[in-house]
Amino acid sequence: GICFFFFSSRRRHTRFLPVSWARRCVQETGTWGSKKKQFKNFSMAESQEIVHFANQPKLFGKWAYQDIVVEDICFKDYIAVSQTKVQVYLPHTAGRYQIKRFRKATCPIVERLVGSLQFHGRNTGKKQKAIRIVRQAFELIHILTKENPIQVFVNALQNCGAREDATRIGTGGNARRQAVDVSPLRRVNTGIYYMIKGTRDSTFRSLRNIAECLADEIINAAKNSPNSCLLYTSP
Repeated sequence: GICFFFFSSRRRHTRFLPVSWARRCVQETGTWGSKKKQFKNFSMAESQEIVHFANQPKLFGKWAYQDIVVEDICFKDYIAVSQTKVQVYLPHTAGRYQIKRFRKATCPIVERLVGSLQFHGRNTGKKQKAIRIVRQAFELIHILTKENPIQVFVNALQNCGAREDATRIGTGGNARRQAVDVSPLRRVNTGIYYMIKGTRDSTFRSLRNIAECLADEIINAAKNSPNSCLLYTSP
């Protein structure tokens, strides 16, 4: 029989294979030529399907990004869901989005939801737990609405962000409140914050777990339902 030695940069990783790959091919197919012919008959259509699948990632391997629509034009640059770079399998890119101002607008929008679940000290750093909660919530959203949960979440963000706010103008005794318009990025920030805040409040001392409450909040906000805490909470 033919034997192969495999060497690496470290001597302790040296391996010895007593049966060669060519000998196994002969044992399986009877002849070496038939094994080569089997590889030659590999159709181009199958290879194109493999490449086509590899070029279209899906969130958690289930939810596609291709048909997601951001209807409000002001959110086009702040809800990161259509760019190729943000279409990830898992919302765990480990990007340093806090280093530069406005860089968090390029963070995948589902990952921003995951990050908001890690507030209040005791939840800090538990990203795998937060990802599991979001995944369960998206499964429930799909079961209840029969729609892509990414699209439902994007619609909820467009509805729940406050469009008007008040700020302080002046100093000292001359300070007064002035009504101002809210920027699109702050509307996304406050929308995610109050979405998680309402979820945490509704699951406190409740029989429902946090994934069920998060799914209800997202669905109600997407429908403009008065049952959502996002539509009556102001920053």
